[in-house]
Amino acid sequence: IMHLNTNYENLEQSYLFSTVAKKVNEFISKKPDKKVIRLGIGDVTLPLCKAVVDALHKAVDEMGVQATFRGYGPEQGYDFLCEAVQKYYKSHNVELDLDEIFISDGAKSDLGNILDLFAQDNTVLVPDPVYPVYVDTNIMAGRKVIYADANGENCFLPGVNKEIKADLIYICSPNNPTGAVYNKEQLKEWVDYARECGAVILFDSAYECFISDENLPRSIYEIEGAKECAIEFCSLSKTAGFTGTRCGYTIVPKALGKLNKMWLRRQTTKFNGVPYIVQRAAEAVFTDEGQKEIKENIGYYKENAKVISETLKRCNIWHVGGKHSPYIWLRCPNNMKSWEFFDYLLENAQVVGTPGSGFGRNGEGYFRLTSFGSRENTIEAMKRFEKLFK
Repeated sequence: IMHLNTNYENLEQSYLFSTVAKKVNEFISKKPDKKVIRLGIGDVTLPLCKAVVDALHKAVDEMGVQATFRGYGPEQGYDFLCEAVQKYYKSHNVELDLDEIFISDGAKSDLGNILDLFAQDNTVLVPDPVYPVYVDTNIMAGRKVIYADANGENCFLPGVNKEIKADLIYICSPNNPTGAVYNKEQLKEWVDYARECGAVILFDSAYECFISDENLPRSIYEIEGAKECAIEFCSLSKTAGFTGTRCGYTIVPKALGKLNKMWLRRQTTKFNGVPYIVQRAAEAVFTDEGQKEIKENIGYYKENAKVISETLKRCNIWHVGGKHSPYIWLRCPNNMKSWEFFDYLLENAQVVGTPGSGFGRNGEGYFRLTSFGSRENTIEAMKRFEKLFK
C-alpha cells in the first residue's frame, strides 16, 4: 500500500503570502473603487537593467544560430558565470575556488534542496521570527526544529545560547523579515559555536547588496573559520531584479569535506542547470556597467525605505531595518495584534503589509513593510499611514 509523507500534515494550512493575497482580493472585490497599495511581498518592481537585457538579447540570438546554439549545460553552471561570481567575492576579500560555486535557479530552491544532504535526525535551529521556507522545508522532512528568540530586546538579532545544541543553523543577514544585520563580531560568535559543536550554518545572504557599511559583512566567509562550517546562498532576485528570471548561486566550500562533492552529485542527478540565456544575463550583472546600473536600482529601493522609516519616526513607531535592507519591521501601533493591524491598515488606508505573526511566535505584534514599490506608491502609502497615526 502506498504511504504519503505525513509530515505535510504538520504544516500550516496555507502559505503566509497566499493568505495575504486572499484577504486583499476579498477587499478589492467588495470595494473596487479603492486604490490598494501593496508593500507586503518582497517582489521587485523596477525592470531589468540595460546591461542584463542586452546580454539576454545577445544570448537569444546565439541560440538561433547553429554555430552558437547551446543544449544541456553543466548542472553546476557555466564557467563564465562562476568566474564572474568568483571575481565578485574577491572584491569583498573572499577567495573561492570555481568548483565551490554552484549556479542555481534561486536561493529559495537551494535552501530547500540542500536538505537532501543531511539526515532526518538532525536538529535544526532557526531564528523566530523567520522566513517560512526554513521551517516548512524541515517540517516536510520530519526534522526537529527549535528556535532562537529574536525580539525587540536584542534588536531581532539573536545571539548564541551554548545550552542549545543544534546540527543545522539558519542565519539570514540582512534578515528577512526584520531587516536587521549582524556585524562581524556577532557572526564570529555563531561561527565559533558551529565549529565547536560540529554544526553547519546555512547562511542566506540574498540581501547582501543592500549593505552600504564596509564594516558589515556581506558574506559569512569574511569571518575566520566560516568555510569550515558554513554554506552560503545568494540570489540575483533582489540584487538585480531576477525574481521572474530566476538565477542565484550557492557556495559549498571544500573545507566542509564531503558536502561539496555530495552537493555536486545531488545537482547533477536532480537538476539540469539554469538556462544559458539566463546565465549570460546573470554574467552581465557582474560587469562594471551592470554593477553601476543595479546599484542605481538598489539606491532607488533604499530611498523608498528611507521614506518609510522617516514616516515611522514622525509617528513615533518603533522599527528596525530599512537602512541596509529593503524590509522595515515595525511594532504595531496601539498594541494591535499583527493580523488586527493588517486588517486595520487595509480597511482604513488601503495599504498592504505582512503580519509579523506569519513569520513566527515572536512576530506577533509586529508588521513588515517592503521598499520594493514604486516611489509614487511608497510616498502615497506613507501619507495615508501618517494621517492615521501621527
